[in-house]
Amino acid sequence: MGHTVSVSLTLLCILLIASACFATLGGHESAPSIGIFEGNHDIGVILHSGAVAYDSNKKTYTVSGSGENMWFAKDAFHFVWKKVSGDLSFTADIDFVGTGKEPHRKACLMVRQSLDTDSAYSDAALHGDGLTSLQFRETQGATTHEVQANAVAPKCLRLEKRGEWVRMYLADEKGEFHFCGSATRLALKGDYYIGLGVCSHNKDNVEQAVFSKVDLNTDLPAPSHEPTLYSTLETQAIASTDRHVAYVTTKHIEAPNWLPNGETLLFNGGGRIYQIPSKGGEPKEIPTGFAIRCNNDHGVTPDGKTLIISDQSQGDHQSRIYTLPITGGEPKLVTPLSPSYWHGVSPDGKTLAYCAQRNGQFDIYSIPIEGGEERRLTDVKGLDDGPEYSSDGRYLYFNSERTGRMQVWRMKSDGSEQEQVTTDEYNNWFPHLSPDGKNMVFLSYEKGVTGHPPNKDVQLRIMNLETKQIKLLAKVFGGQGTINVPSWSPDSKKIAFVTYQLIP
Repeated sequence: MGHTVSVSLTLLCILLIASACFATLGGHESAPSIGIFEGNHDIGVILHSGAVAYDSNKKTYTVSGSGENMWFAKDAFHFVWKKVSGDLSFTADIDFVGTGKEPHRKACLMVRQSLDTDSAYSDAALHGDGLTSLQFRETQGATTHEVQANAVAPKCLRLEKRGEWVRMYLADEKGEFHFCGSATRLALKGDYYIGLGVCSHNKDNVEQAVFSKVDLNTDLPAPSHEPTLYSTLETQAIASTDRHVAYVTTKHIEAPNWLPNGETLLFNGGGRIYQIPSKGGEPKEIPTGFAIRCNNDHGVTPDGKTLIISDQSQGDHQSRIYTLPITGGEPKLVTPLSPSYWHGVSPDGKTLAYCAQRNGQFDIYSIPIEGGEERRLTDVKGLDDGPEYSSDGRYLYFNSERTGRMQVWRMKSDGSEQEQVTTDEYNNWFPHLSPDGKNMVFLSYEKGVTGHPPNKDVQLRIMNLETKQIKLLAKVFGGQGTINVPSWSPDSKKIAFVTYQLIP
């Protein structure tokens, strides 16, 4: 009897050791404990099982992963996970092992609703070539999007979830973390997964990454102060929908324009106008003389030589339109009457279109760029705003609430043949026409929102002007200041806009 018990105990020990080894080496079972994590799992279709090795002395996790990609509507990677709930911050240093075979291999800090291949998720992803982005799939089965940080190969990353917002932070040279501008709204329900992920970006390869200084904080302090407003200047590629952070600041900035050189953006902040490289850098103020209360209605003539501003510095402190050299100088008055808010310039650079209040009503007007008599183009009860010329100069597109809800309209440049362009349940503002004449981007508020206020959930949508088909480009937090004025790149491949975050 004793001999039988001894043999049984021996067999039980062997089975337990084998089970633990199988879990640690990949497979689809959970290990009892892997450092702070509960288990690991291959997600999606994997040809080569992933693995994790935990060094309890160094407290490092070496994760091996295969998988074709983490993109579109499904993922394939290795995931080391723990089930959690509520708010948290998740931090780690990430180092790839070896040079790797794929520049887009990924090592990630991830929150994920489930272990399904098409689960809703968000991650802070470091790529093999140094690209760092916040990736996200808002709902199960949806398409993955990303917001690329303006940083290359940061050493230390942090993913923070507060409420329905997931944000990415990066450490500077001093080891201090800063919000990098990458954020998304993600409504995770109940318990969800937090963990480390590695994808080789090639179904036939296996890549490794070492995660060190891993810290999971599930006890975030309650906010003790008013939230801080962060403004993020972004660009987005139309074809891929990839977003890229050019600049992030705790100052309030608004309304980017793209210069004709395709390499420079303008924006306003604190009453001044600034320029910045479109790929990122430090802003440089454009001197605007006495005009030190510039609002977000500004732009550039097609030849790139003249800056057009709307400023409230003079007299009654109502907005008037001025022009000055793009390099800066003393503004020249164009519209003596106020308030006047610039929005468009004709393709030949000779005529300005703007929104103006006259006798208590806001309508669309035009005026020669050198000044002169203004011409009223609309005269209908309700707000007409945001006029912008089509690329051939034949039409002015604008937004109007004349039918009870703000929608996009268009008319001939002389004001004739006014017709409605959008007819949906949103409130649609600020149509912007691509230089190639093919598309129109505009800002959409939910139907219950009045006006164009700041700090709202809004959508950037794009209409094909030939087929009239409308597609979603991005869901962002913003509104006023996001995309008030022309913001297409000269090659019609990108748009620029500002998003906002209120961070505890």
